[in-house]
Amino acid sequence: AEHQHVRYNPLRDDWVLVSAHRVKRPWQGQLEKPPPEDVPRWDPKNPLCPGATRANGEVNPQYEGTFVFPNDFPALQPDAPEPDDSDHPLFRAAPARGVCKVMCFHPWSDLTLPLMSLPEIRAVIDAWAELATELGASYPWVQIFENKGAMMGCSNPHPHCQVWASSFLPNEACLEDRTQRQHLSQCGVPMLLEYAEQEARRKERLVVENADWLVVVPYWATWPYQTLLLPRRHVCRLQDLSDSERDSLASIMQRLLIKYDNLFEVSFPYSMGWHGAPTGPYLKEDCKHWQLHAHYYPPLLRSATVRKFMVGYEMLAQAQRDLTPEQAAERLRSLPEVHYKKRAE
Repeated sequence: AEHQHVRYNPLRDDWVLVSAHRVKRPWQGQLEKPPPEDVPRWDPKNPLCPGATRANGEVNPQYEGTFVFPNDFPALQPDAPEPDDSDHPLFRAAPARGVCKVMCFHPWSDLTLPLMSLPEIRAVIDAWAELATELGASYPWVQIFENKGAMMGCSNPHPHCQVWASSFLPNEACLEDRTQRQHLSQCGVPMLLEYAEQEARRKERLVVENADWLVVVPYWATWPYQTLLLPRRHVCRLQDLSDSERDSLASIMQRLLIKYDNLFEVSFPYSMGWHGAPTGPYLKEDCKHWQLHAHYYPPLLRSATVRKFMVGYEMLAQAQRDLTPEQAAERLRSLPEVHYKKRAE
């Protein structure tokens, strides 16, 4: 806890430098603005609200639950032309096609997932699974991700996520496919299934758990309060979850996100996303080396206004963190599971 060391990340086949003593250094750098607390519940100028007009002129329906629509500014399109042939191996390009969708979690802009009810969170999970099934029927990779908060690039104060389906396996997917396949071949058990069993037994990095799921600050975590959400049984894809597992997933997500908000008593920013076995043509292949999981990457380090910057050494050498995963997990674990905004109710 007091001396620097490096830790191996078997999922990414790389290392992270842990320098716990650095968190004690004085901070005179950038201070972030806390997220606004006065977000209106409905704003006709907010393009994600029910009944609002989006940039392309389309009017949203008066939705009352989740709402999915094509991204008006997609990074991937299904009919993109082939790139020109390269005249040199150092200048290669390849086709990239796909679709991008936006999914609103709730009609109210002043809500986030930790403040939603369990049935409302369960509806989000069901919508995720439906999209993973629908888009995964033809696309090899379906990336569900949420950028929460302006600090993580979210440009709209409304509870929502994005879903990008691509004709190729992105870098992180290729990397996790290789490392998990190698681990199963060498050890005879899926890597993250074995890892979940170890963390459940050791408990030093455990944040929350229930009968079907556990959340840990991974041994190899890069971001200060990064967490990994894992099922206890072997599950390859989000759409493979049973009804009871989806209910318990809603519960553990709510508990984790309440703790996140309670850490600095602020709507906690993060980027999160689901990783599972590839789809499309991979549905016919053996993907038992994969274990479903979700990554949460929050940037805050010391307070609601002091974030961790991944620059300099991190960009040019390797990842580095300023407190141990065990310290982060203990702090998150000890936080109450009643949201700070509801304690006075």
